[in-house]
Amino acid sequence: MSQTPITHTGAPPASLSPTAERPVRVVARDLEADELLRAHQHAWGQVTYALDGAVQVNANHQTWFVPPLRAIWIPAHIEHEVRTLERAQLRAIHVDVSVAPISGDDCVVLEVSDLMRELVRSLTTLELNQANQTAQREAHLAACLLDELAHAAPLPLNVPMPREPRLRSLCEMLIADPASNLSLHDLSQQAGASERTLARLFQSEMQMSFGLWRQQMRLARAAPLIASGKPLSVVAAELGYASQSAFSAMFKKTFGQSPSQFFRLAMRK
Repeated sequence: MSQTPITHTGAPPASLSPTAERPVRVVARDLEADELLRAHQHAWGQVTYALDGAVQVNANHQTWFVPPLRAIWIPAHIEHEVRTLERAQLRAIHVDVSVAPISGDDCVVLEVSDLMRELVRSLTTLELNQANQTAQREAHLAACLLDELAHAAPLPLNVPMPREPRLRSLCEMLIADPASNLSLHDLSQQAGASERTLARLFQSEMQMSFGLWRQQMRLARAAPLIASGKPLSVVAAELGYASQSAFSAMFKKTFGQSPSQFFRLAMRK
């Protein structure tokens, strides 16, 4: 992964801000791999969704890996940045706070149903063809999309990220190279802190051990790799697992389904 991605402002044009009268607006952006919408926030909620490709979202001291057929809800006033992991047709659905379909201040990765996907496409077409737009049709599509979002299944594809600089640097290094099997002792020599200090920081900042954090990071990182169509054997190797069976067993233990079942829709595309 490039250390210096192409960056863009994340702020949308003021004309595309949602209002009580038009509570759902869609911004379409087609981005290449490894482009960054730098950290920003806004007064409305947002659903970030790629028609194809995968994205990484950083917010609330956590990182989410969002594969195709999934989306992420970002509440209002939450600073976030979005990075493309591969070429992506990105859609940002802006939602006025008066009709927010999900409560709370936490980001959530969501399943995207066939209906939700088509609703986003239809609303995007309306945004791009304002002259042919009818307010009634937009209102009906927006209401249906909000209902789908409210009932979408959440998915545990997040990785907690620490505030402590040495620990954060270590975690970012492992996210960039998930196949690394360096021990915490080995990593401590690069992080500038003792193994005992790092172990204590993992527990105090993220309420989990280093081993559990790395496992959760690898499983979250697996999502876009599998959804992109890579064979499970290749995904397992890229994530540092000794075998495909070891990876599949850990995936099923965490998600309750095998990788092929979990991504069956993406694998049929």
